[in-house]
Amino acid sequence: PKMLTRKIKLWDINAHITCRLCNGYLIDATTVTECLHTFCRSCLVKYLEENNTCPTCRIVIHQSHPLQYIGHDRTMQDIVYKLVPGLQEAEMKKQREFYHKLGMEVPGDIKGETCSTKQHLDSHRNGETKTDENSNKETSEEKQEEDNDYHRSDEQVSICLECNSSKLRGLKRKWIRCSAQATVLHLKKFIAKKLNLSSFNELDILCNEEILGKDHTLKFVVVTRWRFKKAPLLLHYRPKMDLL
Repeated sequence: PKMLTRKIKLWDINAHITCRLCNGYLIDATTVTECLHTFCRSCLVKYLEENNTCPTCRIVIHQSHPLQYIGHDRTMQDIVYKLVPGLQEAEMKKQREFYHKLGMEVPGDIKGETCSTKQHLDSHRNGETKTDENSNKETSEEKQEEDNDYHRSDEQVSICLECNSSKLRGLKRKWIRCSAQATVLHLKKFIAKKLNLSSFNELDILCNEEILGKDHTLKFVVVTRWRFKKAPLLLHYRPKMDLL
């Protein structure tokens, strides 16, 4: 049987993908870690120059340093760009024009994305077939994109991993920095590999003496368990305890 599909008008979801401050579609989406409301980064930064509360719910972000408690929301921005036709291309064009106007070099991420998009469109418009040279060039570009990934543009979290059991040894390098989208399960696998454990299921990871679920993201842990405490996020690991 054919799958039933239902078309949804963009108008119906505009409230979820627009900035409350400028009423435009989210650009460089940035989320308040305390309440998870999202705005354009430029709008939010400008607003926080004179305020310390969330523009939507008015919760106090931080009394003196609210800018330290907001972070880039890559997932939301990807959703907006996929839902709104032409928005990403238009924004890239605006950014290039801005840098050219100031006589500055266009950053590599904007330049690279523009070139790959233009080449893709040009090849289709001209009806070109892929030659070996073009194929090799595309393979090289794809490899470069893979090398440049690894969630480096995500919001980052600084972590300190401490061992609180005499049955396990401590890590030589206990301070790490990784994507806020990484989960507790990723940390378990990382620790198990470093300690040469047979299985990551042998570990528990705790925050404030509370065992964390394996599917919790680090952003969720920071928001719900660490709140206004200073970085790094302190996590402890120990052998898994079987609760009767």
